[in-house]
Amino acid sequence: MNSRRNVLGGLLAGATTLVFEAGCGGEKKRVIGVVPKGRAHLFWQSVQAGAIAASRETGVDISWNGPATETDFNAQLQIVDSMINRRVDAICLAPIDKKAMVSVVERAAAQKIPVIIFDSAVDTEKFVSQVATDNYAAGAMAAERMGELLGGKGDVVIVAVQPGAASTMARESGFEETIAKKFPEIKIADKRFGMADYAKSLAVAENMLTAHPNAVGLFASNESSAAGAAQALRGRANSKVKMVGFDSSAPLVEDLRKGLIDSLVVQQPFKMGYESVMAALNHLGGKPVVKINNLEPKLVTAKNVDTPEIQALVNPDLKKYLP
Repeated sequence: MNSRRNVLGGLLAGATTLVFEAGCGGEKKRVIGVVPKGRAHLFWQSVQAGAIAASRETGVDISWNGPATETDFNAQLQIVDSMINRRVDAICLAPIDKKAMVSVVERAAAQKIPVIIFDSAVDTEKFVSQVATDNYAAGAMAAERMGELLGGKGDVVIVAVQPGAASTMARESGFEETIAKKFPEIKIADKRFGMADYAKSLAVAENMLTAHPNAVGLFASNESSAAGAAQALRGRANSKVKMVGFDSSAPLVEDLRKGLIDSLVVQQPFKMGYESVMAALNHLGGKPVVKINNLEPKLVTAKNVDTPEIQALVNPDLKKYLP
C-alpha cells in the first residue's frame, strides 16, 4: 500500500491542505475532510496521525486542514464551507465554537454530506456521530485528584480555555461541580480564560497567583493553558501550589517528571482521529454508527507515566504517519 501527499491551495490564505491517498489503482477514491480546531499542538497532530492510519487501512483520502489558532472560528467556517463546495464525501469536524459552527454542520447535512463531530460538541443534532472524550468525567477526574492532593481544603485557581468551546467548558464544569459536591472546604478562588494561547495562559496564571497568594491548587484545562500555568509556577521559587493539568506534550511530561506538575488528565487523540474517519466510512457504507462515542480519559502521574499504555498516549509515534 502506498501513500502520497498532494498540496491543495485556495481554502485559506497561508493554509495548506494535505491529502493523503492510500491504496492502488486509478479509481476515484472517497475523500473525507478532517477539520481540527488548530494545527500546532501535539493533540491535533495525534488526531491527524489517527486519521491517516484509518486512510491507509481503508484506501480513503484524507483532506486535512484547520485554522492556525484554536480561536479562529471564522477561518474554520471557511474551511468547512470550501469542503462542502468541493463535495467531499464526508466531513469530520472539531467545532471551535458550539454555536458558531451550527450553520455549516446543518448546511453539510442538507447537502447530504455526513458530518462526524469529534473532540467538542456542537449545538445541533444534524451530525451522524460524535467521537470525543467524556470531558465532564475528565474534569471530575481532575477534581478528585485535586481533592486528594489538598486533603479536601484550600483555595484553587483555574486557567480555563475559552468561552464557547464545548469540550473545555465541560471539563471545567466537571471540575468545579465535583469540587463543590465532594470537597466543600475547597474554594474556587478565581477562574480566567487563557484563550487557547500559551502567552495569555501564562499571564492569567501569574495574575491569579499574585491576586490569591494563599492558593494551593491550580487546574489548567487544555495543553496551552497547562503549559502557560506550568511556566507561571516555574517562575515562583519554592511554590507549594499543586497543579493538575490537561493534555500532554514533551515539556508538560518533563514538568510532571520533575514534580512541577502533579498530574495530567490525557485523552486518546490518535483513537479519536481513527474512529472519526471510520465512523464516516461506516456511515457511507450503510453500516450502523454509534451516535455518541465517549472515549475514556486517563490520569497520568509520575508513577505511571512510563507504562506502555500511557507512553502510547503521551509519546505517540507520529513519524510513522505524519510527513
